[in-house]
Amino acid sequence: MHVARLAHETDVTGWRDTARSLLAQGVPPEAALWTVESHAELFSPPPSGEGDRAQVGEGDLPGVPGTGKASLNEKGDGTFKVPKAFLDLASKAILHRSIDRFALLYRLLWRQQSEPNLIQIISDPDVAKALDFARNVSRAAHKMKAFVRFRLAQDDQGEAYVAWFEPVHRVTEAVAPFFMRRFTNMRWSILTPDACAHWDLTDLAFTPGANPQDAPRDDALEDYWRTYYAAIFNPARLKVGAMQSEMPKRYWRNLPEAGLIPGMIADAQGRTRQMVAQPATQSSRRVVKAAVRASRDAPYDGQAPTSLVEVVAGVDHCRRCDLWRDATQGVPGQGPSQARLMLVGEQPGDQEDLAGAPFVGPAGALLDRALAEADVLRTKIYLTNAVKHFRHELRGKRRIHKTPGTTQVAACNVWLAAERRLVRPRVIVALGGTAALAVFGKPTPVNACRGQLMPLPDQAKGIVTYHPSYVLRLSDPAASRVAYDALVADLRWAWELSTATT
Repeated sequence: MHVARLAHETDVTGWRDTARSLLAQGVPPEAALWTVESHAELFSPPPSGEGDRAQVGEGDLPGVPGTGKASLNEKGDGTFKVPKAFLDLASKAILHRSIDRFALLYRLLWRQQSEPNLIQIISDPDVAKALDFARNVSRAAHKMKAFVRFRLAQDDQGEAYVAWFEPVHRVTEAVAPFFMRRFTNMRWSILTPDACAHWDLTDLAFTPGANPQDAPRDDALEDYWRTYYAAIFNPARLKVGAMQSEMPKRYWRNLPEAGLIPGMIADAQGRTRQMVAQPATQSSRRVVKAAVRASRDAPYDGQAPTSLVEVVAGVDHCRRCDLWRDATQGVPGQGPSQARLMLVGEQPGDQEDLAGAPFVGPAGALLDRALAEADVLRTKIYLTNAVKHFRHELRGKRRIHKTPGTTQVAACNVWLAAERRLVRPRVIVALGGTAALAVFGKPTPVNACRGQLMPLPDQAKGIVTYHPSYVLRLSDPAASRVAYDALVADLRWAWELSTATT
């Protein structure tokens, strides 16, 4: 019996080199016993010269140019080729937790000497099992990307973000580069029972596994994420089986929103009955009367509004595009008629459409908190949107937000232009890309233009920042916090500019 010893559970390179050595010696699969060194430290140099373990080389098995094959070279001059697809399959399947994965892959490798097309026969039991291992590993990697939740921590270098996660299979090292690319500008650590990944803004490093107690358990911003999650939950669309398939219960204990799920499921039927029984909100009678009078006395297609009252009436009576057909009512701006600071959002949401006022839903709640932290009174600023009617699409009984198109932004610009002309703000903050398009008249990327002061034709100063709904949509608390802090800083800067004496 030949004992094949590997350095650790994810020793892909070690398996390749050992498999090469065993194959060169003609060792059949039933004569090879695969084991992992129980005393080997994870990420320590692999042992050499023990048993039948070959020296570990660097990188993948050498390829043969132009053949799509990878070669397993013997010590002599013999060469055995396997498809690259097999090496790709092996690199995934080895991350599975099955104890027989190494033996399975060596058996497939051995069989390919006489069955060169074996990997293409998906009905073969060995091939099917390896493919199933690879699929399960890919699914585990996807779940890790979706359900890792960073929490704020402090160390001797300042702020850092730490997450605890328990992957179904050993995918930490494989998935870590994804988080490095996504969160390049923040220091973070992902702790798992198998291995821990660390990014220090320069290098990605790995250490042995950790315990749940090593990770922080709460984050202040998670309360706002839970509020948003509860606000967007639609009991009429609930499908428990589908939800648990996408978000298995094993991940719930590490998700801030998971504590709300059992209660929301229990209350779903009652809330659905309430939604069905609740009458639709009617448009304001005052707005309807004013719109009818205004349309008779001052047609907006030929004469610009001369007051904010006319803007209010005209917005609800507007037919410049087709969004009015599916909206409850137009939603005009709101605030002091001579406000120094104007905030422009994208469009009304579901709750704004029903209430007839801007920023009253979950995004409005987060904006209120950001304004408070920036020392800005909401009663002192003018809030409006680039598009005044709610654009959405129906999915069952739910109205799903849909981003307005450029033609709709252009059609509605007459109302935003009237608000700017009548309010005459010193500073205009565009919240998100759609608002920036309306304010600046051209595509204006938020990330590229944040922190810049852009002059406007009406002598105002323009600033672009994140929309509150964007902050809420970020499921990762760490990314959400970064965006939220940027929003607060931009609001504080805009307020200081608007109130500065000239």
